[in-house]
Amino acid sequence: MQNIHKKVVKRLLLGWLSLSLVIGGAVFYLEMGKVDKLVLGLAVEESRPFTVEFDQASATQMEMLKHRVDEFLKGHFIVLELYDEHKKQILEQVSSGREEIEQKLKQYVHPFPLENATYYKKFWIDRELFLQVLLPLQDKSGELIGYFEGVYQVDAETLRNIQADITRTLLLVVVVILIAAVMLYPIIISLNKGLIKLSSDLLKGNIELMGVLGSAIAKRDSDTNSHNYRVTIYAIRLAETLGLSSPQIRKLIAGAFLHDVGKIGISDNILLKPTKLTDEEFAVMRNHVLLGVEIISKSNWLLDTREVVEFHHEKFDGSGYMKGLKGKGIPLNARIFTIVDVFDALTSKRPYKEPFNFNEAIDIMQHDSGNRFDPELLLTFIGIAHSLYQETSRADDSTLEALLNRLVIKHFFNGGP
Repeated sequence: MQNIHKKVVKRLLLGWLSLSLVIGGAVFYLEMGKVDKLVLGLAVEESRPFTVEFDQASATQMEMLKHRVDEFLKGHFIVLELYDEHKKQILEQVSSGREEIEQKLKQYVHPFPLENATYYKKFWIDRELFLQVLLPLQDKSGELIGYFEGVYQVDAETLRNIQADITRTLLLVVVVILIAAVMLYPIIISLNKGLIKLSSDLLKGNIELMGVLGSAIAKRDSDTNSHNYRVTIYAIRLAETLGLSSPQIRKLIAGAFLHDVGKIGISDNILLKPTKLTDEEFAVMRNHVLLGVEIISKSNWLLDTREVVEFHHEKFDGSGYMKGLKGKGIPLNARIFTIVDVFDALTSKRPYKEPFNFNEAIDIMQHDSGNRFDPELLLTFIGIAHSLYQETSRADDSTLEALLNRLVIKHFFNGGP
């Protein structure tokens, strides 16, 4: 459950950041559009004295305009240009000390607007905001008689107000999205509780069915569940000592439960024969591997058991069955299980033999190191084998079952993804 809380918090934070970037970007774009309209409105309003009808042939009017330019440029406009209807410049004036700005703007080619349109473009120069505005000029009848071009500088106070407004808007967006994410947290957790319970119940049911099936096979073979319990406990402890992850150990547990599931298809006169099998009988017995693979292939959930079911009779030197795999070509879980399965077989009573004591079993297995067993894994197992043997050899089925259940819960329910 703690992992779920962490995942929900992490995903909500990622969602908050993603939405903040996306929605914040959209809001910023819209706000900049409003800024454009605001600044353009200020520029057009201030340029109104020069957008009135004028007659370019009237020398008197042109002289009057020239006299007014200097006064006009004391406002927010730093550049003023007038063009005739043929786009020929007839007047240009730059505010004193702003010639450098005009030179920087001249490198940008601009189109002339249509008769009833306005063209503008923003420029950031030395952290100052400028708006280049082009307006068509018309006479009383609406005929195009020229163009007005001006460079409008947004004053520092207006710029600070614009930046403050945009910052406040973006902060509001981020805070609103964060509040929404915080409010969603308990709702998602509440919904997840029900889903987690259903998932846990389903997982428990699958594990129980897997255990029941494994126990049924074990009872056919030895009339006890103890072998399945012990061998699975040994496998988990060895895997933990090796530092395997819980997902890998889950596959090992499932494989240990069902390692001999194919024996359900082997007749009792072979499976329970108290004496050594003939070559023909052993050939039939070997088929339990293929039968097991066929059985588990019917369920996607059981496919994780295949590494053990199919390969736990392979030998490290390549002399095993069914595929004769060799060395590290044998899946790790199968190499682990082979060691613990043989150890339990040696130390357990079977219809055809009495149990070996601990030291005898270890000596036999060491003799097969590098032949049947992975020598590195065997060495690790020997390091923990004595304590495992003391813990399980005299334990009854209920004690072994309780110990195994704790390990299953640890790796299936508390072991991470």
